Amino acid sequence: MSKTELYLGLISGTSADGIDVALARFDESVTDCLAAQTVPMPTDLHDAILRLGQGQDAVEVDFLGHIDARLGEVFAEAALSLLQKMAIAPSAITAIGSHGQTLRHRPDPPWPFTLQLADPARIAECTGIQTVADFRRSDLAAGGQGAPLAPAFHAAVFSRPGISRAVLNLGGIANLTLLPADAVPIRGFDSGPANGLLDAWCRLHTGHPYDRDGCLAKQGQILPRLLQAMLNDPYFAQPSPKSTGREYFNLDWLNAHLASSPASVTDVQATLLELSVQATAQALAHYAPDTQEVLACGGGVHNPVLMRCLGQALAPTRLMTTAELGVDPDFVEALAFAWLARQRLRGLPGNLPTVTGAHGPRQLGAIYPAP
Repeated sequence: MSKTELYLGLISGTSADGIDVALARFDESVTDCLAAQTVPMPTDLHDAILRLGQGQDAVEVDFLGHIDARLGEVFAEAALSLLQKMAIAPSAITAIGSHGQTLRHRPDPPWPFTLQLADPARIAECTGIQTVADFRRSDLAAGGQGAPLAPAFHAAVFSRPGISRAVLNLGGIANLTLLPADAVPIRGFDSGPANGLLDAWCRLHTGHPYDRDGCLAKQGQILPRLLQAMLNDPYFAQPSPKSTGREYFNLDWLNAHLASSPASVTDVQATLLELSVQATAQALAHYAPDTQEVLACGGGVHNPVLMRCLGQALAPTRLMTTAELGVDPDFVEALAFAWLARQRLRGLPGNLPTVTGAHGPRQLGAIYPAP
């Protein structure tokens, strides 16, 4: 195997608004992002995914199959679009690491399962590039949560001796990777909602897909009783390892709290933003109170109100984005799955048992050969 290789990472996050594509170059010690882009999700697919993610139990099997097949082709088109833009032939790519689109993540007994769609066989067929996918199930089968999986990549890229860091991914769900100054043990978990509830509430009441620049939240007042009621949810007190998703923190969950505490649209938005802030701050204070730096990534870094409130809540810990370390915060997750594909092809583990709770290190992902 050559020392320098090119990989593509593909992921559509909880918001399902686009497919992140990252072209990564790996050598023995360096990860470089050569190019990246977000390809918008077709509107009908986006709407269907959000409906499926609301947590309802009855889903037509044929509908799931059609979504899986179509997502496979859309993911493949996104990968080829970036390669075409960079004038790179598919034959130059060692592999694609595709996370897919999570529709359900139920990691709790008695029968834990996880479901990501975007048919990897179609991705391999359409691109002509071997594809590694279905990363979560091996960890889940080994008694782990199957998530989060990015912490191993975070450790490889962001750990520094003598500096206690945390990586905070502000996607639909917020997850934390704790990187202690002495490098062990690395821990990580989903701390709760980040953008998912904010986006859903904004979309419901304004028609806009997200709260641009936090303007809606900025107009409201935090409602202490509603905030505390939401923070009293058992998930926040649950010890790590733990993971969650939109099937838990969704509008149904929010409406159950609002049934006894009706409020204005702007006040609810402000309170949801503070929920994201406090869930993160409390988790960090509990598990890693000596953290010196928090490296933020994900779509939430573009919400100045969220970032300002987080900075205030985390002080004196320094809040910055991964951009300050040369990694685009929008594409950390896509890079992570490119890296996980490389781990799989090298026969190396991709999970961290201290993060997921798995019985031990496991190789993650199934390999779909190029045609």
